[in-house]
Amino acid sequence: MECIIITIDGASSTGKSSLAKAIAKHYGFKHIDSGAMYRALTFYAQDYNLLSDHKFDVETLIARLPTIDIDFTKKDSIMLNGQIIEDEVRSMEVSNKVSLVAKEPQFRQFMVAKQRQLGAKGNVVMDGRDIGSVVFPNATIKFFLEASMEVRTNRRYAELIEKGEPVSIGEVQANIAKRDYIDSNRDDSPLIVPENAIVLSNDKEGMSGLFALATAEIDKRLL
Repeated sequence: MECIIITIDGASSTGKSSLAKAIAKHYGFKHIDSGAMYRALTFYAQDYNLLSDHKFDVETLIARLPTIDIDFTKKDSIMLNGQIIEDEVRSMEVSNKVSLVAKEPQFRQFMVAKQRQLGAKGNVVMDGRDIGSVVFPNATIKFFLEASMEVRTNRRYAELIEKGEPVSIGEVQANIAKRDYIDSNRDDSPLIVPENAIVLSNDKEGMSGLFALATAEIDKRLL
């Protein structure tokens, strides 16, 4: 049987992972959050003092890539060298630096290879920024999720407040805008709408509406 790959791309905080998780659960597929993989690498760099506000030791991090194992548990929590770091990678500190890591070609090559390896294991729903355009250009079905800055800022702010992070709406919006710029203007695999992707908006539909639209499109391909 053909391995089914569903991709969901979009900018930060559009709701990609929430939609991907819901779709994966509905069909019994594995969910892979590619953004969490870059967050895990960012967390590693910060934890080993390779990345801070004042420096980014790219060469040392590249040299250590063979020793870095990024994977997911059966419940889709991100793991770094065997340790679950799901909460750590969602911090504002990681959010402020992850696009700096993600824009480096060597790290993208490392992640793309890993993502393809994970995708080859079985039916998956993978979300990110270059999944349908670069990682799996021949995916079974591709989605691109959009949302206004207001919706995205409110989503992310609520997530951080729930986790107890002392942030302001202004800080969150500035972080999202900065990541948008870096993700859309990097030379390697910039954020684009993948060819043949179905564009969905999270401004009015809400997650239940998006889920209904997405599953209707998926059923057309699978049934």
